[in-house]
Amino acid sequence: MSEQEALTFQTRDDFNRVGIADNLIKLLTSPIDISPMVIDGDWGTGKTEFCQKLINKFTAEHENYQLVYVDAFQADHANDPLMTILAEVAALIPEGEKKEGFMQKAIPVARYGFKTTLKAVVSHVLRQEADDIADGLEEHLQDAADKAIDASVAAVLKDHEKVKKNLIALQTTLTELAEDAPIIIFVDELDRCRPDFAVQMLEVIKHTFDVENVKFVLVTNTKQLRAAINHSYGPLVDAQRYLDKFLKFSVRLSSEVSGRAGYGDDQLLASVEHFSNLVSSSEVLSETELNETDWAYFRFISQLIQTNKLSLREVETLVRHLEIYHSLTQGLGSNIIFGYVLLKIFAVFVSCFRPDVYEHIQSERADAEVIAPIFGLTILPGGDECNFFSNHSVTFGVLIAQECTFNAERFTPGDEDIQKNWENDFDRYFEGSRGGGVPNDIWKPVKDVFSVLSLSSRR
Repeated sequence: MSEQEALTFQTRDDFNRVGIADNLIKLLTSPIDISPMVIDGDWGTGKTEFCQKLINKFTAEHENYQLVYVDAFQADHANDPLMTILAEVAALIPEGEKKEGFMQKAIPVARYGFKTTLKAVVSHVLRQEADDIADGLEEHLQDAADKAIDASVAAVLKDHEKVKKNLIALQTTLTELAEDAPIIIFVDELDRCRPDFAVQMLEVIKHTFDVENVKFVLVTNTKQLRAAINHSYGPLVDAQRYLDKFLKFSVRLSSEVSGRAGYGDDQLLASVEHFSNLVSSSEVLSETELNETDWAYFRFISQLIQTNKLSLREVETLVRHLEIYHSLTQGLGSNIIFGYVLLKIFAVFVSCFRPDVYEHIQSERADAEVIAPIFGLTILPGGDECNFFSNHSVTFGVLIAQECTFNAERFTPGDEDIQKNWENDFDRYFEGSRGGGVPNDIWKPVKDVFSVLSLSSRR
């Protein structure tokens, strides 16, 4: 059994998406015309895994359906979306007369698209070669190129007369194939394809596979798909209106999941849940307290994830770098002073996602106006926010901002008594340290993390 076949919602459903899968299956097996439909989601939100689990669940519950998975990104290099889909459909049919009949209907339609593309390429190559050759030979080759192009045009026109007839024959065959066992084709990774290939795929689905009992589910980021349309047809084209001509229903994978027991919020960002699951299963980080939900470390990291809208893939990057740092230094252990652990987490985050801040810190040019938003700050907070116990991300964010070379004054109160209260809270992060308070150079431990992650540290 492949890894994809082993993926089920029973074995892993970190983001509580089984309900979405149930509803999708109900719609796809209903008479409602929702094809083509799209499962939409930002990059790194787990679309591919969800798709594979959905297919496995669908297969287990409806044996009379024929499900096809197409990885559009893998097929991108072939530059023939029609051939890609036809090949996957053909794979459903057992060897024999039925398959032979399908291939006889499919080949002329596929050949038409292939020949049209090939002739355009041959024309381009002939013309390009002619540009690089001496004048006398150039004229001869140009004449040969023109004749080749003329012959190609004539052949294309002749093929075009037949293509409608061949297309109808193919669609009839598809209808017969799907009559007793409907076909559902899942096209994944379309947002990673070259813009022209992505648009061609949409057009092939619309014009070739508008067939009863054949449905398409596109798994993609529609924002990127709109960008592909504008790349192909120009910025003046209304990409959303163009998409609306193709897509009949859209469901967006939420970035939130229902809160779990022991966590106060009704909704928990899927990325935060993913972080918790990754740390719990990590052999390197399981010995730390990063995943203890009632501890400040988890809350601090959760706030960074939510404030900066990290995708699932970005969370995996963050956890991987935390593992690397801790593996090399043991610097996130329970024996490390609280404030230093927070500084190290911040440094790992910056190293992963903010090269601009990384450079500023390394060159002694840290800017509070740039760094503070990482903690969700745009101004100096007041009231209940400025309390050591209320929100460590806010309090620690102010501490970092006040240590910056530029714009620190924006996060420093004018009232000395208020500033003293802040400083008392800052010192509490470093209780038990040698100096008993905020270190004189708060950037040194941050730079030490940078050095470790660049593998230049000997620690």
